[in-house]
Amino acid sequence: MIYNWQKPEWPNFTYSLENVEGLLFDYMSRTGQLEGYLEGLNRGEQLETVIQTIVDEAIKSSEIEGEYLEREDVKSSVRNNLGLNIPKNDVSDQRATGMAALLMDVRETFSEPLTQEKLFAWHASLMMGANDVLVGTWRTHKEPMQVISGALGKQKIHFEAPPSDSVPIEVKQFLQWFNDSSPSGKHPIKKPIIRSAIAHLYFESIHPFEDGNGRLGRCISEKALSQYLNRPILISLSRGIEADKKSYYFHLEKAQQSNDISEWMSYFVKTVLIAQWQTTQEVAFTLKKARFFDRFNEQLNERQLRVVQRMFEEGPKGFEGGMNARKYIGITKTSKATATRDLQDLVGKGVFIPTRGGRSTHYELVLDVK
Repeated sequence: MIYNWQKPEWPNFTYSLENVEGLLFDYMSRTGQLEGYLEGLNRGEQLETVIQTIVDEAIKSSEIEGEYLEREDVKSSVRNNLGLNIPKNDVSDQRATGMAALLMDVRETFSEPLTQEKLFAWHASLMMGANDVLVGTWRTHKEPMQVISGALGKQKIHFEAPPSDSVPIEVKQFLQWFNDSSPSGKHPIKKPIIRSAIAHLYFESIHPFEDGNGRLGRCISEKALSQYLNRPILISLSRGIEADKKSYYFHLEKAQQSNDISEWMSYFVKTVLIAQWQTTQEVAFTLKKARFFDRFNEQLNERQLRVVQRMFEEGPKGFEGGMNARKYIGITKTSKATATRDLQDLVGKGVFIPTRGGRSTHYELVLDVK
């Protein structure tokens, strides 16, 4: 197998945008829509949205690589980094602490050039707590760096990266390209997703570290997107990827066999739009939630408020099966008569809408509050 970096045209990638031109326009349009939703939130709600996005990225980026972090550990680590936990919460999982520190730094330094020192610092954060990995420096082993799957004896080699002794010069060329192709660089690439897609594939193909290349590659992609907005981008790229992980690995493997990356472009653009749509849906839901409580908070008794808050905790997909008298009694520990009266009152106020009649009546929240 001949890989992209072994071909004479490396690293001069070629591609056609014929199949994605409309999607690139959609990305910019949806970026404005997301900005509009965010402006409708107060500062506290905006901050919680940012925290949620960082937590999602940390968890999903780790899951892609087969590592599983506890949501509360990551959230506490992010809040510690933001100075919101006073005193700081103790987090026993160093992976969560390191991942949170990495993603916070990616956001805080998005406008700065990418350097070798920054990559080393990111890798050190990412590998916090790892004892069997060369941390904060390029790989040095003489054995081939291979991406392999399958049981011992039935292994399949998906990709082999450049040898370790060529990594320093390869990374130097990558950093030169990344900084020169930025919006303020010598040779800017004007379409943000295109540069982000190339950056991810290019970095992954060099595979400069012993471990953590995928997670750092996704950070670099998000940094690229942020530089066009002139602010940290509010999406979780890894959540978009993790939604169809097999497709990600398939397209990455195929792209690493050629320097014509048209198919990779098409895949990556669609994946960024999925991630953008996911965030837009959540921010729109947060805005609806804020408007809901602005209107109804003073009209609800303690029991009703507890039930509504519990339903909102389920997020945009809502409370499975809606609310009914049995669930209401379970949440509030009240009598059936009181539950029935409260539910009828919520319908009368326009908070709930009944979805089925008779003894099996269920209720959905009315979210489109003007």
